[in-house]
Amino acid sequence: MEDNTLQLPDEDNLYEHHAFTVDKGQAPLRIDKYLMNFVENATRNKIQTAAKNGSIFVNDVPVKPSYKVKPFDAIRVLFTHPPYENLLVGENIDIDVVYEDDALLVVNKPAGMVVHPGHGNYSGTLINALIYRFDNLPNNSSERPGLVHRIDKDTSGLLVIAKTEQAMTHLSLQFAEKTSEREYVAIVWGNVEDDEGTIEGNIGRHPKNRLQNMVFLGDEADKGKPAVTHYKVLERLGYVTLVSCKLETGRTHQIRVHMKHIGHTLFNDERYGGEKILKGTTFTKYKQFVDNCFKVLPRQALHAKTLGFVHPTTGEFMQFDSSIPEDIQQCIEKWRNYARHQEME
Repeated sequence: MEDNTLQLPDEDNLYEHHAFTVDKGQAPLRIDKYLMNFVENATRNKIQTAAKNGSIFVNDVPVKPSYKVKPFDAIRVLFTHPPYENLLVGENIDIDVVYEDDALLVVNKPAGMVVHPGHGNYSGTLINALIYRFDNLPNNSSERPGLVHRIDKDTSGLLVIAKTEQAMTHLSLQFAEKTSEREYVAIVWGNVEDDEGTIEGNIGRHPKNRLQNMVFLGDEADKGKPAVTHYKVLERLGYVTLVSCKLETGRTHQIRVHMKHIGHTLFNDERYGGEKILKGTTFTKYKQFVDNCFKVLPRQALHAKTLGFVHPTTGEFMQFDSSIPEDIQQCIEKWRNYARHQEME
């Protein structure tokens, strides 16, 4: 029988970067292949090197890349340096500040900017920009300075940042108790049947692809956390629909997961399959048209447009609105013209 274990330096000198417990239904699979589905931006080569260096542990024993994972295995990835996201460095990066006072600021984040450092993105983030600009920002429960909430890298739009401990506590409570207001604008595949509706479904990690989340219902509901999204059709554009989504909860990828769940994946959302042509005709001309739309909007069509909350010091309700960015605007215009052309034929 092949020995899959390795000798390793003293574990006390190592830092945990990732930890997973293998699901009970997992078929035997090489650990280097398994981890590719779980660690964002990781290549198989990097994973194999980490294993050969003795950095990948299963049930507290270091293993080789050929080790086959089994149900309930406890996997940990350990390195001799702390996770890079713990080594925050201020960077002089321009940020679009919509509003600022002594307690907080509201930022309009561009698409492509990561909110906080994480695996594969250790610089150029909103946090790097904030700690360059401000001293002593309060940490949230995840030790991330200033962050009350977050939006995905390729989602644009409004975020509120806390500058004091009191503001952090007050604002975080509003998000937890669902009293803050958040409205997003999205382009989704397909003609959304109802003019408005509510999507309810617990959201949790996808068991086979850890980079995705999914909806869990019925007996499996406890695998996810409660999530509620209210949507409204703004404009029907043939094979896509422009919708407004109001969040009652703030789960990771909530709108992306919920809209996919009801059969309307976000336009050009690569992680959830929206970069494929999900609706429309088989004509080559149509394929070219959609490819042009993808080029104009090279990300998921999602923008955090409106943000409302009670000011932690004054008690005043504040609401901020941001215009739809140029890339989404251009994509909407293309679909408008296409829909108009289809009606004339």
